[in-house]
Amino acid sequence: MAGWSCLVTGGGGFLGQRIVRLLVEEKELQEIRVLDKVFRPEVREEFSKLQSKIRLTLLEGDILDEQCLKEACRGTSVVIHTASVIDVMNAVQRETIMNVNVKGTQLLLETCVQASVPVFIHTSTIEVAGPNSYREIIQDGHEEEHLETAWSSPYPYSKKLAEKAVLGANGWALKNGGTLYTCALRPMYIYGEGSPLLFAHVENALKNNGILTNHCKFSRVNPVYVGNVAWAHILALRALRDPQKAPSIQGQFYYISDGTPHQSYDDLNYTLGKEWGLCLDSGMSLPVSLKYWLAFLLEIVSFLLSPIYRYRPPFNCHLVTLSNSVFTFSYKKAQRELGYEPLFTWEEAKQKTKEWVGSLVKQHKETLKTKTH
Repeated sequence: MAGWSCLVTGGGGFLGQRIVRLLVEEKELQEIRVLDKVFRPEVREEFSKLQSKIRLTLLEGDILDEQCLKEACRGTSVVIHTASVIDVMNAVQRETIMNVNVKGTQLLLETCVQASVPVFIHTSTIEVAGPNSYREIIQDGHEEEHLETAWSSPYPYSKKLAEKAVLGANGWALKNGGTLYTCALRPMYIYGEGSPLLFAHVENALKNNGILTNHCKFSRVNPVYVGNVAWAHILALRALRDPQKAPSIQGQFYYISDGTPHQSYDDLNYTLGKEWGLCLDSGMSLPVSLKYWLAFLLEIVSFLLSPIYRYRPPFNCHLVTLSNSVFTFSYKKAQRELGYEPLFTWEEAKQKTKEWVGSLVKQHKETLKTKTH
């Protein structure tokens, strides 16, 4: 393969950083461009270490800035689009989520056409498939089932529209006469070192005498380690750049999971934190059906107050459903067509994540010591 370059949007984020680390090892890759709204100092420091191995260009800019996208895509061979607003609590304005996740994706696709970028890989989410009801049971689901979220909540709805836009763009004619090839990856709930959601759970537990919330004990899911999701992106990239493999990959989506045991979200948090003294709340919890209807009533209150006050309920119907469903998926299609096999075992992923959780606990204790002196 001739020398090539790759743009990673959202490359300063939790998943994006891991993709960049793996990209560094790719053959004949001449440049990695990393686009994000802002790069934290620690991210800049990490990327500076990689610059001795490859030309790594950091671009701070907005996914909605067309000029910024033109500069980022100019001369690029591959785009890996991980940038998005992730929000299941409805904490972010709906318009913001729709603009970034949908309009931003559409602008990037259009820019790829003008810049003649032939390969586009989109980071989607399991939430584009559901779950639509906590009573619905999906075990070892697969791509042929064509599951689709029915939620109008901004995050799953926007990601569904973005994925449709990406897969619908497959086969578009490029400005130079070439063709745009696209695919989408739907990872399960992603955990690992640096996970913003896991960080929030641990931080809340440390503020609550080491007690983890126990709101998701009825769920059964198959979380996936961040390193394995990043690896799946690399394999998708290789497949779409391979003339022999590309025809079967183009316009397809793939569920990405790994060997992490099927369990509840609460059990995962407990497994990763128990070594450091974190424990699950042993108190009684409301039945899921009651919690769902309570969420429904709170959403009505929020709607009625919206003309004069923005009230954000502590939970919503979508979150209750997401947190209490049996919703697991197989990665056999990715295994068959992308050659995907998890790069990290459950034991390796668990150990790495536990060590990171331990560092958070240690940091918290040191902060408390500083405050008492």
